[in-house]
Amino acid sequence: MAQAEQYQDLLAKIDSSKMPAHIAIIMDGNGRWASARNLPRTAGHKAGAEALRRTVEICREIELPVLSVYAFSTENWLRPMEEVRFLMRLFIEYLHNEVALMNRQNIRLGFLGDRTGLPDPVRKALAEAQAATAANDKMLLNIAVNYGGRDELVRAIRKISSMIDKDKLSSTDIDEQLVADCLDTSGKPDPDLIIRPSGESRISNFLLWQSAYAELYFTKTLWPDFTKRDLLTALLDYQGRKRRFGKTQEQIAKD
Repeated sequence: MAQAEQYQDLLAKIDSSKMPAHIAIIMDGNGRWASARNLPRTAGHKAGAEALRRTVEICREIELPVLSVYAFSTENWLRPMEEVRFLMRLFIEYLHNEVALMNRQNIRLGFLGDRTGLPDPVRKALAEAQAATAANDKMLLNIAVNYGGRDELVRAIRKISSMIDKDKLSSTDIDEQLVADCLDTSGKPDPDLIIRPSGESRISNFLLWQSAYAELYFTKTLWPDFTKRDLLTALLDYQGRKRRFGKTQEQIAKD
């Protein structure tokens, strides 16, 4: 029997007054994790699903309002078709298996991305899971599938263009708030902290608009190995930073 993960020492150091409203995670490293163990890439993706379960549990424990995870990008369709099919099946399996847990923990499921490009079974499973968790209000779990930051901005521009064509607004009405309202995250806070496991130091087309003032945290830990301690370590690092949003430190001190 696996030993229970110990993380209470880190949990005790968390400052509840400096909690982020939104953490976003780029779940990366499944393939390298599997290769290092001479396992098929599918084994890495399964282990990645377990890492997501652990992460959701600790985020709910610290009462995080919003968690967004990058599961499948618009560029991931370029991967071998066998792997893509497996990932779609894994997504459906995850949705079916986790709804009961989300309901017990009062977690609502959200979606980021272009669902029109997803296979019918995936869209069906997603719609059912969202409907089943719609009344939950303690945490929002956004899963980004068929998502790309540039694609999201293009879709937002098309929405705005359509409103102009229908004389619902003019070009002078376009401002940052209107753009934000047309994004997949409409009505939700921008991420305060973006975490990237696997040793890569880039955001890979994830939440490009929303990440303008996000704090970035990079770790060499591969996603399947990402633990509750890793999440809390990133959170403690975040809480030690000074966020100025364009102001000077002197101005921040006076606020």
